[in-house]
Amino acid sequence: MRVLALDYGSARCGCAVCDPSGTVVTPIEPVERPATRRGLGRLRELAAEREAELVLVGLPLALDGGETEQTRETRRFARRLAAALGEEVPVRLYDERFTTRMAQRLHDPAARPRSSEDSRAAAHLLESWLAASR
Repeated sequence: MRVLALDYGSARCGCAVCDPSGTVVTPIEPVERPATRRGLGRLRELAAEREAELVLVGLPLALDGGETEQTRETRRFARRLAAALGEEVPVRLYDERFTTRMAQRLHDPAARPRSSEDSRAAAHLLESWLAASR
């Protein structure tokens, strides 16, 4: 299944995709200001271009699993994105605790092409989801 994973932030949304077998995860260009009309339009285009069958949005829970203002903002964004995508591409939330920290720790500065930290976090989110769903 082709999955588009998003590490949502109001300024920038990291993006990653996997191949149909769920084996290879690739960070791609982030989307600027994703909650705007233009940002949602770009995410809709990305889902279509990548033939996504599911969009996975990282849910930033507190370390204790509780809700924060960022958690609530992400839930609102996910609802807006689901409305923009319609019923054809479902949107799911997935616990993203530690994905940004992992992206920071595992980044090889010599790696090419250089992907944004946000998109690397989306890639870790997707890898985690794929491993849990096997």
